[in-house]
Amino acid sequence: MTDAAKITPSLTQERPTGQAMLRGARGRCPACGEGRLFTSYLKVADACPACHEDLHHQRADDGPAYLTILIVSHLGAPLLLASFIAWRPSAMTMILSFGIGAIVLSLAMLPVIKGAMVGLQWARRMHGFGRA
Repeated sequence: MTDAAKITPSLTQERPTGQAMLRGARGRCPACGEGRLFTSYLKVADACPACHEDLHHQRADDGPAYLTILIVSHLGAPLLLASFIAWRPSAMTMILSFGIGAIVLSLAMLPVIKGAMVGLQWARRMHGFGRA
């Protein structure tokens, strides 16, 4: 028997990237969509409690933070300019409102983006997700 014949169908089966990223963004296991992806705010579980898929392979280190900053700043900058032109609020009002808004939006988006990135890594068999 050749090595190619020994490969199980689960290792050669295509993993849908979009579905895995959506499941991860919802905080669910990218493999089954049932188990929780995170054990705390940003701590990825070592394995899925539902399907027992190993998740400790993930390497979503700084990527989610960079993407979050990119998205929040691109949303905030035009709003900052538009509100200044429309209402001319004081500098302190602008700093407080947009500072708090950026913090809240960043904290809300960070787990979503990290989950999607873990789903992408799982679907593309990156960092050991493709091993038997």
